[in-house]
Amino acid sequence: MTNRILTQLKLPKVYIPLVILTGALIAFWFCLPNPLFNHPTSYVIDDEKGQLLGASIAADGQWRFPYDGEVPDKFKQCIIAFEDKRFMHHPGVDVLAFGRAIRQNLKGKRISSGGSTLTMQVMRMSTHHNRTIWNKLLEMMMSLRLELTYSKAEILGLYSSNAPFGGNVIGLNAASWRYYGRSPNKLSWGEMAAMAVLPNSPSLVHPGKNRQVLLKKRNQLLDKLYQQNVIDKSTAELSKLEPMPDKPLPLPQMAPHLLQRFKNEYPAKTMTDTRLTTTLKADLQQQVSEILERHHRVLKANQINNIAAVVLDVETGATLAYSGNIFHPEEAGLESSVDVANAPRSPGSTLKPFLYASMLHDGFILPNTLIPDIPTQIAGYHPENFDLGYDGAVPASRALARSLNIPAVKMLQKYKYERFYDVLKKAGITTLTQPADYYGLSLILGGGENTLWELTGAYASMARSLNHYNQTDRYTADDYHAPVYHKAVSTSKPAEKNGLLDAGSIYYTFQAMEEVMRPGEEMLWQQFGSTQRIAWKTGTSFGFRDGWAIGVTPKYVVGVWVGNTTGEGRPNLTGINTAAPVLFEIFRLLPVTRTWFKAPVNAMVKIDVCRESGQRAGEYCEHIEETWVPAGGLKSAVCPYHQLIHLNPTRKWQVNTDCELPDRMVHQKWFVLPPSMEYYYRARNYQYRTLPPFRNDCGVGEKSSPMEVIYPKDNAKIYIPIEADGTRGRMICNAAHRQPGVKIFWHLDDQYLGQTTDFHQMAINAQPGNHVLTLVDGTGSEVKVRFSVLDKESGK
Repeated sequence: MTNRILTQLKLPKVYIPLVILTGALIAFWFCLPNPLFNHPTSYVIDDEKGQLLGASIAADGQWRFPYDGEVPDKFKQCIIAFEDKRFMHHPGVDVLAFGRAIRQNLKGKRISSGGSTLTMQVMRMSTHHNRTIWNKLLEMMMSLRLELTYSKAEILGLYSSNAPFGGNVIGLNAASWRYYGRSPNKLSWGEMAAMAVLPNSPSLVHPGKNRQVLLKKRNQLLDKLYQQNVIDKSTAELSKLEPMPDKPLPLPQMAPHLLQRFKNEYPAKTMTDTRLTTTLKADLQQQVSEILERHHRVLKANQINNIAAVVLDVETGATLAYSGNIFHPEEAGLESSVDVANAPRSPGSTLKPFLYASMLHDGFILPNTLIPDIPTQIAGYHPENFDLGYDGAVPASRALARSLNIPAVKMLQKYKYERFYDVLKKAGITTLTQPADYYGLSLILGGGENTLWELTGAYASMARSLNHYNQTDRYTADDYHAPVYHKAVSTSKPAEKNGLLDAGSIYYTFQAMEEVMRPGEEMLWQQFGSTQRIAWKTGTSFGFRDGWAIGVTPKYVVGVWVGNTTGEGRPNLTGINTAAPVLFEIFRLLPVTRTWFKAPVNAMVKIDVCRESGQRAGEYCEHIEETWVPAGGLKSAVCPYHQLIHLNPTRKWQVNTDCELPDRMVHQKWFVLPPSMEYYYRARNYQYRTLPPFRNDCGVGEKSSPMEVIYPKDNAKIYIPIEADGTRGRMICNAAHRQPGVKIFWHLDDQYLGQTTDFHQMAINAQPGNHVLTLVDGTGSEVKVRFSVLDKESGK
């Protein structure tokens, strides 16, 4: 056939041998399968030091770890002594061994020896050839070719990674863990000798059965190693006393949820290996898991079934511990296979520090600016504080430390939720998949969804940005990035003058978060110098479905979530009761951070601040303090609550020029809150002084209204639900007056409703349509509020 083709090509006969030789060389060079091995491999994750954290069975049902070129020297010595004593010297085919095998087979009139080298066995495992003479010749040719481009160490790596070790265990790595529960480099001589003899006949010599055959082969190998002076006599004898491997052991499952996450994300990652060295620390991972298990047993009594925790390194964003959930696959009802660390959940109040920092950054507030804390309704949205109480006004830092809801909503209303939505996106939050209008003001109280993974990473980014600014006086976009669970390639970006959040704003945010009372310890923790300083925040979602706690130090961030994957709420499922104790227990595992965040003075300015209002001091502020504030504070508003009032000589009454001569007036600076804020504020602040009333003989032209309608606000749109008996319900209106004991007379659309004293609340029956609520006090002061009652049926 070949001669006919060459004849048809009309080549001179002198070239025919050259063409044949060239063809043979080409066939020889390309005879290897590409790739050599294309079997599915197990997904395997290791900790930062290479300790196995977990593995999953390969798609074909085999325990087959990815290729590992680092073959332990003990296995190298054992396998060469047992299978191929001239491995290091032959070119892939051992002519002497092959000739001996032929003689043995002819003498015994059956195939008792194949004379295969380790290289030839690698090719057989790669091609799955049947054992025929022709296939043997092909394997010999492929082995010669393999030796030309692969080193002896690489060939040993291919063998140890793909040799059968009995049952569904492939490769030395998987076998070592399945039979001994340790990595190959930690096996003894006796254990490694047992491993070396297994691939020779894995179907016959299986741990758990045929144990005497396996024992005999292992001991023969140990004798051979002694005879070759690889080990001494005492090592050989002691190794023979070692027990044989029993039934296969389960592999470690220290981070099952991270393993599953790696499997899910593998197709999208540019990886060629299904084995991953993570950034986790095995010891810390184990300790965190034990803490979660211990708390789970207690929480389960309240039918709170799930708990997750993440520990990050601030500098790199590397994950040091990742427990996506407790892990009880035997209890299906717990749904413990769900990785809650990466599942979107309502974050409760955990976004409030970002709003506080954002408002400081843009100059909307100073650290202690007074924020209204009064009954509030905004476009039908009616937020309430957790304790259902009101402070009237509260410093922004205290509002954050106490996690008050109404001040947070008031702050977001001022800052605009669209702007805050963009800040969160830039900070690395990807779970807000709807437009900003979809969330509205509820965004600050958990109206959106976030993951523990991303939230913890966002806190780490803030801490990283502050640390780096203190080191370089610059910001970089690299400071804000998602956490990582394996070593990522860093792409350094140039320094920037302005950051997403300036260092001063972040510093004051962490200062406010540090003041939170720790669960079970009240304020006693501040008395112990060894206690770690932690800035932390809790969160509780609506309906007691999610409990959160996230803590920050200059070096570490810890995030904890507690709840049910089903979304079922439970009594007392709050961040402070369930997640915070876990948070502090995990922090006790970490090295104590002796240093705290340094004040970034270069990112701050010193200005005069009014002590009472926390705002920039105005003309009439009495108590002025020179204070460092974030640079954006230069744009903040001047205190609006101090004014100059005029009193009569006895200082008992306010007066004006209608009733008192100017030279008899006493002019005094006074801290005055609006009536609605004052009504609640004075109950909690005994030092607050109410304005004196005007003297009766003074005109009313300059009088400011001493009363204010708390609800409804002017131009409010209100829907009043229908009661169970089919009648329309009544709306409860509230008002506040500066002077105690004063009567307020209520009118709706010029119809008299009644009067109140001290506690000014009135239930009114308002029909759908537009209304005017008029309040008149005993001195003749009047205030009007216009509102509309909506008709559900007409939608107007």
